[in-house]
Amino acid sequence: MGIILIASLDIEYREEFLSYKSLGFYGIEDIDLSSKKVLLRLDLNSPIDPKTKRISDDSRIRTHAESVKKLIEMGAGVAIIAHQGRPGDSDFTTLIEHCERLSKYSGYSIEYVDDIIGPYAIKRISSLGSGEAIMLENIRFLSEEMIEAPPEVQAARIYVRKLSKHFDIYVNDAFGASHRSQPSIVGFPVVMRGVAGPIMGRELLELSNTFSEENRPRIFVLGGAKVQDTVKIIRNIVSRRAADAILLTGVISLVYHMALGRDLGDENRAFLSSKGYTQLLKDVRETLKGGVPIVLPRDYRVLRGESVENLELDDLRVGGRALDIGEETIEEYSRIMRGARVIVMRGPAGYIEDERFRAGTEALLREALSSGARVIIGGGHLGSMVPEDYDRSRVLVSTGGGALLTYLSGELLPAVEALKISAKRWWK
Repeated sequence: MGIILIASLDIEYREEFLSYKSLGFYGIEDIDLSSKKVLLRLDLNSPIDPKTKRISDDSRIRTHAESVKKLIEMGAGVAIIAHQGRPGDSDFTTLIEHCERLSKYSGYSIEYVDDIIGPYAIKRISSLGSGEAIMLENIRFLSEEMIEAPPEVQAARIYVRKLSKHFDIYVNDAFGASHRSQPSIVGFPVVMRGVAGPIMGRELLELSNTFSEENRPRIFVLGGAKVQDTVKIIRNIVSRRAADAILLTGVISLVYHMALGRDLGDENRAFLSSKGYTQLLKDVRETLKGGVPIVLPRDYRVLRGESVENLELDDLRVGGRALDIGEETIEEYSRIMRGARVIVMRGPAGYIEDERFRAGTEALLREALSSGARVIIGGGHLGSMVPEDYDRSRVLVSTGGGALLTYLSGELLPAVEALKISAKRWWK
């Protein structure tokens, strides 16, 4: 069936972490923030209920509340900038509710400032005292913020030049937006000292450590709906020999089976064709030649009419939509994961919106969280399924969707490159 097992799982695991400086930038731990005015970029972008116009999931806000609390307790005066939605979209709105929730979760009163670079905002920033925090209005209310360009170009934006002269330090803790080359992400570090915040720093350190050679065996478990992106990630992993095995689930696994010429039945073939995934088959076959074991499901949970059945791969030809991995695959993948030192998971294994097809994702998550391995979990739907009491010393639930994809695809993150520029220019 194309299932490939890992023979050697006895490589020693060493608890070694890289430092910020080894990555070419600095963190908040490298500087005394007491009595300093800090411009803090967060990623508070949250789902907005289209009916109530209120935040429907504030997990990002809860996560970033710890960063705000830490900076306040370090004695900094903090002005927060963040974004919500895009101009013209239904979730493009003010940050009033974000500010309220950030205050609630941080335990500190954060003042909302209905301004960004106007006289009121500048006056409030000027009076900002040690241990105080304010939040400026949605940074995307400024048209300059929507333009992507290199750091040196963004540094010349009007609002970057206007705001930067009122602060001592720029702190970027918006890992989720680190793949954007927008002024608030890459412009400020060019004109002032910039450092990584605790969330940004931890995510980058964890990801860098994941790809260090000491951390083997390294297992990637990839699923979800973003098939083109996943093929790109697999290509990068294979070319870098960054994994000891790649376990595929969900739609991407069906695309790989199709590339190998397997009969998936009329419904699955029609679905893959309707999404244009057949155009990826050539690229998929190339990744199979890279020397990294790519493991595919033996069986699937299938919807046939109104009934759900567990079918072997060869039986898919009888019809029905494959919407989750099957019992044999769960057992096989779990056995491989038990020998891993690092597990990277991205995307659910099935159509989790339907309770009947959540079993595969839930089982693999349980295995990863109980494995003893260092675990990195992509945000989004998969991240929302992680229990709140997970071991934060060993498990990273990434705050970045597009940013994590960019990193795993081997591309540079503009935010990181900007912090590197800042380190060379302002830290002497």
